[in-house]
Formats: sequence, structure tokens, C-alpha cells
Amino acid sequence: MDTWFTIDQIDTATYILSEYRHWEETHCYLLNGAEKSLLIDTGLGICNIYDEIVKLTDKPVTAVATHIHWDHVGGHKFFPDFYAHGEELDWLSGAFPLSRETVQEMVLDRCDPPEDFDASAYTVFQGTPSRLLTDGDKIDLGGRVIEVLHTPGHSPGHMCFWEQETGYLFTGDLVYKGTLLAYYPSTDPAAYLASLEKIAALPAGRVFPAHHSLDIQPEIIIRMRDAFRQLKNEGKLRHGSGTFTYGDWAVWL
Repeated sequence: MDTWFTIDQIDTATYILSEYRHWEETHCYLLNGAEKSLLIDTGLGICNIYDEIVKLTDKPVTAVATHIHWDHVGGHKFFPDFYAHGEELDWLSGAFPLSRETVQEMVLDRCDPPEDFDASAYTVFQGTPSRLLTDGDKIDLGGRVIEVLHTPGHSPGHMCFWEQETGYLFTGDLVYKGTLLAYYPSTDPAAYLASLEKIAALPAGRVFPAHHSLDIQPEIIIRMRDAFRQLKNEGKLRHGSGTFTYGDWAVWL
């Protein structure tokens, strides 16, 4: 069977759908409530994530992206009801800062796609969100309430999602094991530090990143925050200062 998604279960109402056959190893998260479900990120769009989601919930599904990069909104085309942050609304209407050809190259790089995948037809998702999210907004799924945290740095409208009752923190591209990317013109190293300060104050019990290893503990947020603080103190928290490695993670500025 040509399986693209690897599915793991966090608890009886929460699932991870991972794309391990692509180098970015993007993770998407399905949160089921009593009334509706929330899909945090929809992956690359190489395969139809909707076909997997309907096996895991019978509730209406709203998609939300941690940010509007191709590897997080590729499957949005299967979910007409989706939310986004206003800071990246223009990226959904033709103003994405990378060319279609550049994105296609990144999608094919170190990828084991299905035989029927046509890279030449791949485009960055465009659409109109049904709701614009802002910092502190709540998404009520029925018995589950998810808080929106605006956490810019990797991108202007980047969001993390916090479930206080479970202690689950979904960190998108703000926190993961690997090289954090803060060198694009659309990134903001100073805002990145402020966002790390923000989520470091939360009593997170579990951290769920958008990429790579799922063996990750909340303490990494403190280590990242402290490293960013040190870079700031040394005058290095700026574009062009280089790549800095800290064991199980690094940052490219």
C-alpha cells in the first residue's frame, strides 16, 4: 500500500498525521471535540489528508494553519472552512514571497512521492478564510477549548495553539528539534525571542511540534529562550549573523 501519512494517537480524541516521506517531516494534529474537530496544519498537499481525517472523526472539521507556508496549508484545499491570522492574509491571495518554481523544488527535494504525484501542477494554496484569528481568541470544539497565541518570528502571522485543560501546546515552526529558520526576509529574530518568552510562561505538559522528532519535552522552550536571550545580549539576534547550534536544535539567522 502506498501509504503517505503515518498516524499516531495522543489520546482518545487527539491524533497526529505525519508526512515522514518528505524531508520536512511535517506533523498535522487532529483535535476532536463533542461538536466539531480542529485540524492544526494540513501538510504538503501531496496526498489527500481529508481521506484520513474522515476515518478519525464524524464531526465537521475546521482547518487552521500555524502559518501560511506551503508545507502547512497544502491540504487546505480539502477544507473550505479554515481559519488564518490576518498578518498573512495576503499570502493567501497571491503575495506569497517565494516563486511557484522555488516551492516546487523544495517539495520535490528529498521526497518519496506517490507514483501519480505531478510536481509541475503543485501550487501554494490560495483561498479566503472563514475566520481571521487574533491573539487570545478561543476555538470552542465542544468540551475542548483551544486558545490562539500569536507567536511571530518564523513568520508574521505564526500561531501556537494552547489547550489549558490538557497542557498540550502545539508549537508549529516556532519550536522543534532541528534548525529553526529565522533568516528569510519575512522572519523577525526579535519577535521570535518575544514569542519564546510568551510560550515559556505557560505550564505546558506536552509539546507538539510541526516538524521532525516527536520526542520533545517542554524544557526545550526554556533552553531556546535562554539561547535567544544570549544572542540578543551579544548583538547576534539579527539577520545574517549565522547559524548557531545547541545540541538537539539550532537557529539560522
